[in-house]
Amino acid sequence: MATVVSQPRLDSMLGFLPQQTTESTYIPAKDELRVFMTAEEEKVAQITRDVIRSLESQPQTVPSIGYLQDAKVQEMVLQEVAAQYRPAQLEIEGVAEGPNIAAVVAITTELVVQQTIAIPRILVVPKGDVTSGFNLFKLAMSNINYQPVDRDILIQYLREHQQETLAALGNAQTELRLENYLVRVLVDFDDISYDNHADLLYDLAGQMVVHLKTHLKDESEVQNVLQYYHRQLAEFIHAQMQFNHWEKVAGYEVVVSKGFTALKERAFNKLAEEPLYDFRQPVNDKSRIAQMVFGGFKRCLYGEEKFQSDSERMLSVILDREAEKWFKPARSQFQIFYKCGADQREYQPDFVAENMSITGLAAQFVVT
Repeated sequence: MATVVSQPRLDSMLGFLPQQTTESTYIPAKDELRVFMTAEEEKVAQITRDVIRSLESQPQTVPSIGYLQDAKVQEMVLQEVAAQYRPAQLEIEGVAEGPNIAAVVAITTELVVQQTIAIPRILVVPKGDVTSGFNLFKLAMSNINYQPVDRDILIQYLREHQQETLAALGNAQTELRLENYLVRVLVDFDDISYDNHADLLYDLAGQMVVHLKTHLKDESEVQNVLQYYHRQLAEFIHAQMQFNHWEKVAGYEVVVSKGFTALKERAFNKLAEEPLYDFRQPVNDKSRIAQMVFGGFKRCLYGEEKFQSDSERMLSVILDREAEKWFKPARSQFQIFYKCGADQREYQPDFVAENMSITGLAAQFVVT
């Protein structure tokens, strides 16, 4: 197996090399993409790219990628690049001529704009007073079937052949109400306030107690199960509470935390002897598509891509013909998260494309 390092096309244009490589790392030929002819020009270009990346988190200065071409922003970038640039060796006046920093900065900035889809990082945050709580609901408990645990543990001493009985719950805390075994655990969760949710907690705990009584013989067995399994049962209740959570706010405000986001370097695995496949050519054995690495793109912001299905490959053909630019985002490229019950999950688009002739904004295409 070989590892294919897929850099953003912009990095290849500016002469960047992958950060981490091994003996099995395969780096596709990128020399034909290089824009600058000398090492010193590339050095200035790479400094420029790093300076521009530092502006990602300054939306007040660069609210979108297009603002990089503003005269004031250009001057700011130029001054910072000039301050950071150090020639490889002291230049002798009249013998060696240094790079034209202003020209390199201008060209690099234009390349960054061309090779970036302007998707800002936007957060919608509440403003004013925020209140939250949980709606009253019925627990789904068909899978709850805990059985009593033997209260005593028999100890057999092998050497003396003597036996001793250890009372497992002799010192266990006994609650006046069976519901208390669950409520005392539920109030430990960070999102639950006893003062605000006491009625709901006792209602849900009461539902659980009633359910346990349907398959246990008597109250002593119910108490036994609650003493042994109170934490598991409370976690079960808390998980269902997440689906019945509500929040009220006075309003929301939009906060732009990043004006644009630079693309991440990616790595793919492929068989060492296999070439890069032309993404336009139909694949006979479609079951192998997920193992293949494709190239030959014109408008993709990466030189190489992997697809999970032939439908994705065919969509890439359309995008490479119709879109201004497109790419398949790396994991955590945009850091879009959403809640699914008690869990937080990351949403990762399959494709991101921009077509200025349709909307003037970034359009997102997702294959499911």
